[in-house]
Amino acid sequence: MTAERLIQWGRENPGRLFLIDGFGALVSALLLGVVLVSYEDVFGIPRPTLYVLALFPCLFGVYDLYSYRYAGKNTTHFLKGIAIMNLSYCFLSVGLALYHYASLTYWGWTYILLEVVIVSALASLEYRVAQSLKMEAWAK
Repeated sequence: MTAERLIQWGRENPGRLFLIDGFGALVSALLLGVVLVSYEDVFGIPRPTLYVLALFPCLFGVYDLYSYRYAGKNTTHFLKGIAIMNLSYCFLSVGLALYHYASLTYWGWTYILLEVVIVSALASLEYRVAQSLKMEAWAK
């Protein structure tokens, strides 16, 4: 699917973007707060750092559910909000990975980088859909 078709789909289904983001946040929270904690020695990410990282997806999931339910005419603002929060989370993840550079294993780096790629791609889509919705509203 091309980027333009994804943006068009997002414009037609902004609520689904919130649900997809919320589901992804739930998966991230479970992986960070439960799975990776159990295999701290395999990934090399300290337990307190994993709990800090898991907290943010929990908060994002609440935001996504609220946005899905109540965004209404403010969908553009809510989409921009979650896009900015997701990108901030990516920077935080990379920053904490660099801070723990000495202890991170290959698997730890792989997890962090894959999550950053996925989350930043979703954030880019959310932001671009928000911009498209804004332009559509101005054109009316």
